[in-house]
Amino acid sequence: MSSATAGGYLSSGSPAAARIRGGRAALALLPFTVLIALFLILPTLSLIWGSFHDSKTGAITLSNYSYLGHPLDLVPFANSLELSLASTLLGGFVGLAIAQAIVSSRRPIVQEIATTFSSVAANFAGVPLAFAYIALLGLNGLLTRQLLNAGIDLYGGGFKLYSILGLTVVYAYWEIPLMVLVMLPPLQAMRPAWREAAEILGASRWQYLRSVAIPILMSPFVSSLLLLYANAFGAYATAYGLTTGFVPIVPIQISNLISGDITFDPGQADALAIGLAAIMAVCIGGRAVLEKRSARWLAR
Repeated sequence: MSSATAGGYLSSGSPAAARIRGGRAALALLPFTVLIALFLILPTLSLIWGSFHDSKTGAITLSNYSYLGHPLDLVPFANSLELSLASTLLGGFVGLAIAQAIVSSRRPIVQEIATTFSSVAANFAGVPLAFAYIALLGLNGLLTRQLLNAGIDLYGGGFKLYSILGLTVVYAYWEIPLMVLVMLPPLQAMRPAWREAAEILGASRWQYLRSVAIPILMSPFVSSLLLLYANAFGAYATAYGLTTGFVPIVPIQISNLISGDITFDPGQADALAIGLAAIMAVCIGGRAVLEKRSARWLAR
């Protein structure tokens, strides 16, 4: 009798035991695989098929992508790109400053409170957030009236909550705390020994930032910006709840093409969704590449 089966048991290092463990692991991953197939792969294939077929006749066509050649049809993409860029830059730099302040704080209670609030605020979106901003910064909102009593007329100065500018302010509510959450780990991974070594070598604070901190943190910072951009580009419920669909952005335009009576065109909606998915894929792919690059330093 071999040592692998001595006493009627398989050795943990035997090939048979390895195959059993591999089979159990595959079985455990089966539900996840089914979910991925049902909610990711099949919908993606359906979008691709629908974008190249006429929704009425079923014939193969490229007319669903005709919006690429018409400037007016590209307005939703232009608005989404502008909105996402503005909210990403606002949320990115403000969130980075807050995250650095949290890391620099020597009081654990401050870090716990800031992290907890960021976790809650980053997930507070949709219709409740839209209603909160209407009550706060709407035409007759609480803050709007208070500022008007103080001599500051927001709407007289050109501000409109129900616009790209207003949506940028609303989107920043969850973009800032999201940036705080994703930048805290890289900032906390910066070792004090690096700064001490730079000081011993005679480097000033600016030289340390320029030659050590900024190069190391640039990859996670840019990857975080890509995450914020993708998050803003695909947002729907907050924008629709705030503007009721009157500000044309890509997610709202897709909704109008699916649920509208006059503008009903599933094929063009699929084509728009493919364009949205392509932008999201670029952001996610770029973030994955940058995370691998930054991990070489921050994991040491």
